[in-house]
Amino acid sequence: MKVIVLADGDGPDRVGLDLAWPRWADGAAVVVAADGGARHAADLGLTIDTWIGDGDSIDTDSLASLAASGVTVRRVAEAKDESDTELAVLEALARGADEVVILGALGGFRIDHTIANVGLLAMPQLGDLPTALLDERARIRLITAPGPGGREVRFPLPGKVGDRVSLLPYGEGVAGVTTHGLAYPLDDEPLPPGPARGLSNVRVSEDAAVVVRSGRLLVVETPATLVE
Repeated sequence: MKVIVLADGDGPDRVGLDLAWPRWADGAAVVVAADGGARHAADLGLTIDTWIGDGDSIDTDSLASLAASGVTVRRVAEAKDESDTELAVLEALARGADEVVILGALGGFRIDHTIANVGLLAMPQLGDLPTALLDERARIRLITAPGPGGREVRFPLPGKVGDRVSLLPYGEGVAGVTTHGLAYPLDDEPLPPGPARGLSNVRVSEDAAVVVRSGRLLVVETPATLVE
């Protein structure tokens, strides 16, 4: 079951989402809004099932309207260890998600929130569950290797030819990176933290992929239509 989480960053454009990432909403069964992220639902054509947050980014009337429409409302204390988006991801897992798509996690006034949202991809509760931060400008995912039994992880990167694909080490660096279907190949090579070698590769095959032997690797895809 795919669960969509609505965070309180910049709201993605539905037309742009559909053009950049066709079928992104296919199979979505549940929508969880994190506080002010509820405002994105109408423009995206989504119906909220659960709202969760401390209420500091939504007005009282809007929250009351959600409750009156049958949305499950879970208000939490403002003084807490988790962000509202993190709580929404945990709610998605509690609802039985086997895939999580987070919208509205990028942009906004607070760059620290954007960085924290990227960090949510490393939540231990997610394990190897397919999870993406998504808007019309980017799709961001995290590869963690090794996989079960200590095996390397092969991560499919299907998409449009010409899209940019950046491979960015997360944490202490990555070892054994091999790419397929990208213009600038890597062959069992390291990507240490610091240097930007993995930035702005280009997809030359619709069925591209990357193999990682160990470490954590952020994959950031940008539609070719946004690249000058």
